[in-house]
Amino acid sequence: MAILEPSSVLRRSPLNRRHLQSHGLFKKIGENLLVEHYGDDDRIAEEYKQAQVLSICDLCTLPRIGFKGAGALAWLKSQNITLPELPNTTTQQNNGGLAAKLSEQEVLILSDIFALSQDVNNLSSAADIEHQDCDQKTYVLPRGDSHCWLAVTGIEAAEMFSKICAIDLRTHKFSIGSVAQTSVAKTNAVVIRHDLGSIPCFYILSDISGTEFLWDCLLDAMVEYKGYPVGVNALQSLITEK
Repeated sequence: MAILEPSSVLRRSPLNRRHLQSHGLFKKIGENLLVEHYGDDDRIAEEYKQAQVLSICDLCTLPRIGFKGAGALAWLKSQNITLPELPNTTTQQNNGGLAAKLSEQEVLILSDIFALSQDVNNLSSAADIEHQDCDQKTYVLPRGDSHCWLAVTGIEAAEMFSKICAIDLRTHKFSIGSVAQTSVAKTNAVVIRHDLGSIPCFYILSDISGTEFLWDCLLDAMVEYKGYPVGVNALQSLITEK
């Protein structure tokens, strides 16, 4: 099997050096590379088990985009995006992507973790064409450039967050599809609960310039629970394996 190098693609994660130091092995998902797993192949099964307890995964190279403005919701609906009724909630699309309504005038669109959804690319292309007309009242937010995307999974995740986040993320308080715009480790962040199979999963999106700081803070908070980084293969397995 050919070894894929992050330098072979246009977009690299802000955590790229950390992954290389931890012997991350990469695989191509869509047009970008993500860590498949760390170390040798013996780690694959171990990471899958770890993801069920407490883990963190870097999803920074997966597609995402935002839209804001008085006409944003109407325009997204015209593009066949299913939107939540209420702010701070999400709706999963038929293709696996996710639409998070952050306010009555702002929506965040995320790819699925298999990068099968083409919503981000299609919306970006449509916006380039249609938003030449100022009457659209819709503005594109390049969230792939402005925000990192991390995933924290496992049954211990909510308890771990209690050390660094003021929002109660316990599963009976913070339901699937909920969104919190809050502070994580004193960093402004959007937290989305999007479970993978039966395992709790929390997406964290925050200023991309602080990705390494946030990664380190989350790892430090995980020490007590013996949590550690896993590759995207472990997260995908949570969905595909029963």
